[in-house]
Amino acid sequence: MGKSQETFAKKEKEKKKLKQRQDKEEKMDERKANVKKGKSLEEMMAYIDENGNISATPPDPRKKKTFKQEDVQISVPKTEAGDPADLIRKGVVTFFNGDKGFGFIKDLETQESVFIHVNQLQEPIKENDKVIFEVEMGHKGPSAINVKKAP
Repeated sequence: MGKSQETFAKKEKEKKKLKQRQDKEEKMDERKANVKKGKSLEEMMAYIDENGNISATPPDPRKKKTFKQEDVQISVPKTEAGDPADLIRKGVVTFFNGDKGFGFIKDLETQESVFIHVNQLQEPIKENDKVIFEVEMGHKGPSAINVKKAP
């Protein structure tokens, strides 16, 4: 008669698999026994109080605030057009290169330097001229448009 084909390692492997299978079944049975049906709707509800915090208690209806739909602004508020006279500024030309076609004006009100391009000139200017101009935002900062010599 021949020797059995099962070795010690094979027997240990089988025992280990059987043990894992039994543990898995026990855990599954335990979960089935302890299963609770889903929570009620009231238990799942969450409320937001007047400060924006989440709470389990419903808000007090006496603290309710009402808003008009027209008062709610979702986007950036539109800028109102100001008085056209406020847009016109006075300044002094601090630098102007006629060959290259650009220069800078020092605004007398804000003392900031404003870029000027030759295409925005209504009459020729040179350094230290007093000018009247309007400001618009360009790619790199404020830019002067409609530049004229001051009377």
